[in-house]
Parts: sequence; C-alpha cells; structure tokens
Amino acid sequence: MKKFTEKVIDIVTNIPKGKTMTYAEVANKAGSAQAARAVGSIMAKNQDRNVPCHRVIRSDGSLGPYNGLRGPSKEALLREEGAIG
Repeated sequence: MKKFTEKVIDIVTNIPKGKTMTYAEVANKAGSAQAARAVGSIMAKNQDRNVPCHRVIRSDGSLGPYNGLRGPSKEALLREEGAIG
C-alpha cells in the first residue's frame, strides 16, 4: 500500500497542464480529506521538477505559496499554461 506522500505525489503529477486542484481536493483524493495542510507541506518540500506542484492552489481560489522549483512564480507558470487568465 502506498504511503500518503506517495499518493499525493502521484495525484499532483497527473494534474493536466492548464488545470489545477486544491490542496483539499488532493488530500481527499489521496484518502485523507482533512490533510490539506499536509499536502501543502509535501508540495513545499518537493524537489522533483516532474511534479507540477504549482498546479495545487488554495480552496478559496488564491494561489498560495510556491517553492520556486520551476521558475519565476506560480502565477506566471499557471498563466503560461492557461490555467488562469
């Protein structure tokens, strides 16, 4: 059985370009509906450029923090991908 962290990484890796998911949606899909903060922690520590952590946003629609792994800013990356206007 996969650990929660592995499930989160798998889910986020499969978020399509131009789409986003909230921390809560990722947590729920990983089997721990109350673990949105844990998802944020996992994304903050992510060092794998293949995991598009910039596609995970807050439930209120705001972007939230970004670890800078893929470039200038979360907003710039999401605009480039067409996820935000």
